[in-house]
Amino acid sequence: MFTKVSTDKAPAAIGPYSQGIIAGDFLFASGQIPIDPSTGSIKGNDITQQAQQVMENVGAILAEAGTEYGKVVKTTCFLADMADFAAFNAVYEKYFTQKPARSCVAVKQLPKDVLCEVEVTAYLK
Repeated sequence: MFTKVSTDKAPAAIGPYSQGIIAGDFLFASGQIPIDPSTGSIKGNDITQQAQQVMENVGAILAEAGTEYGKVVKTTCFLADMADFAAFNAVYEKYFTQKPARSCVAVKQLPKDVLCEVEVTAYLK
């Protein structure tokens, strides 16, 4: 049995997917981009500002599912430019202090031409 996770404190899905799905003891959250859920607009012009909004969106989905950053076991991070790696990490490490498993790749383009996207898998117990 799967349970859909949805909150208005994170951007609504912009396609045929859910913000997150709970399966068993885990939350599988869709990738979050730096959309301000209150305005629907991209927040920030640089990687630091955009990464901050992404982390806030991730946090809103974690909270809605009843979990937190400390229970994230895996992240996948997408960057539009690997030159932003260090600045992205400076924001990332403030939230994922337990250092979950991670993949981080540069991609050709992200939705809405944003600079970063992050998806997470978190334990619920």
